[in-house]
Amino acid sequence: MSWEKEVREIAHRRELRKQMGGPEGIERQRRRGKLTVRERIESFVDDGGFEEFHSLAGAARYGDDNELVSFMPRGSVEGMALIDGRKVVVTAGDFTVRGGSGGGSGGMGGELPANERARQWMLPFVRLLDAAGGSVRSFQEMGRTYLPDGNHGSTIDVELLSLVPVVSAVMGSVAGLPAVNACMAHFNVMVKDTSQLFPGGPPVVKAALGYDITKEDLGGPHIHTRVSGSVDNLAQSEEDAFEQIRRFLSYLPSNVHEMAPRAPCDDPAGRTEEKLLELIPRDRRQVYSTHALVNAVLDTGSFFEISPRYGRARVVGLGRLDGYAVGVMANNPKFSGGATDVAAGNKVMRLLELCDLFHLPIVSFADEPGFMVGLESEKAGIERAGAALVAATCRSRMPWLTIVTGRVYGVAGQCHHRPTGMFRRYAWPSASWGSMHISGGASAAYRREIESAPDPEAKLEEIEARLNAVASPFRTAEATGQDIIDPRETRRYACEFVRDAQRVLLTQLGLPPRPYRL
Repeated sequence: MSWEKEVREIAHRRELRKQMGGPEGIERQRRRGKLTVRERIESFVDDGGFEEFHSLAGAARYGDDNELVSFMPRGSVEGMALIDGRKVVVTAGDFTVRGGSGGGSGGMGGELPANERARQWMLPFVRLLDAAGGSVRSFQEMGRTYLPDGNHGSTIDVELLSLVPVVSAVMGSVAGLPAVNACMAHFNVMVKDTSQLFPGGPPVVKAALGYDITKEDLGGPHIHTRVSGSVDNLAQSEEDAFEQIRRFLSYLPSNVHEMAPRAPCDDPAGRTEEKLLELIPRDRRQVYSTHALVNAVLDTGSFFEISPRYGRARVVGLGRLDGYAVGVMANNPKFSGGATDVAAGNKVMRLLELCDLFHLPIVSFADEPGFMVGLESEKAGIERAGAALVAATCRSRMPWLTIVTGRVYGVAGQCHHRPTGMFRRYAWPSASWGSMHISGGASAAYRREIESAPDPEAKLEEIEARLNAVASPFRTAEATGQDIIDPRETRRYACEFVRDAQRVLLTQLGLPPRPYRL
């Protein structure tokens, strides 16, 4: 006896799930300029590279003859996917089904939820978030309320962060637990004009605080990619968000027990760049392009910037040298002279943690005037932030290369140097360093001598000239052995370092992460 009838039933139910929340919900999604959940997955993954699980789960209604009358799928679509030929686990919210609320990963009996599959399979985990979180409608359906579940699902999400790459994309109005999951990731991205992020939306704000506000003003990308720093990158479209996720994952291994993949490279390791010889102005009141510096040294076109709109005194991201993936950070003199403030320090710490966890060498381009000073910096807690950055630097393990292109001053300057492990530092002739700047420092150290002089301004100039004469990097090289290189040779030295780093990184596979935050 054949099971053909039941097999036809499987196909029928698969067709029903493709209808998602129904024509009205699909049309509403498209009017908002958003793709449906299944269109997103099709656009994101390799052709034919998605294998759905929990595919028949949902709310079914049967007639008197026990025949299926209607079917409403869950508010999420989950499965294994191929991204550039590599397997990942994807979970995507379906806003057409009750605003993506309820029907999450849990409650599947013996079937593993998506996050647990990522943990057990040791695969990257990608969330495409378009969900409003919990809904009070569920209280009426249950006939009761319920206590929060004690973070059972979130415990898995937290553990994932120390095992596999985790990425979240905010693709609509995301609230409640999904809003927290948006930030429980190594990289996240929002879509311009169609995404917002908050624990509770405008109606909740109105009830709690008594004022009206739009979703965009409350939690739009201008808040989270510029001010709060809760979201790393802004995408111009959903397709751009998918491309950014693919690029981010391309630099990382599938889990902490593997090495990052090496990409093909036709950019010669010995390439020299003449423009580096004159990139740093002799007049330090003038600025230069940090991006031009980074792009001149890295493999052509390989730099992927993270959080470009937040903490702009530092530029951070991922790139490649001789095909090997590296973490990159650099001071940006176009913003606050490159001085590290709280936001920039937070950005750097996240990069250090990412590279330490997934075995990427760090390449630091140092032009550090110090931690940001002033009243606003004090209000933001610059001392605690500075202490945290020192801790993150000292406790990191990955190979670390520093190229000193300009200034390296104070405690912030020492955060471009790690005292243990595989560390290498080269300096350009344009470098200068010390415990503090001569300008300003001289006024404090020689205050009495200056004030008692017949011409205090002339005395200050005389003292600063004397100090500047001994500030030559070549004097430091004579005393300490610090290597000073031709800036045009930077790429050659960097590529050699990163090649040597691979044997050290092999010894660090699978090591437990070290806590950094104070």
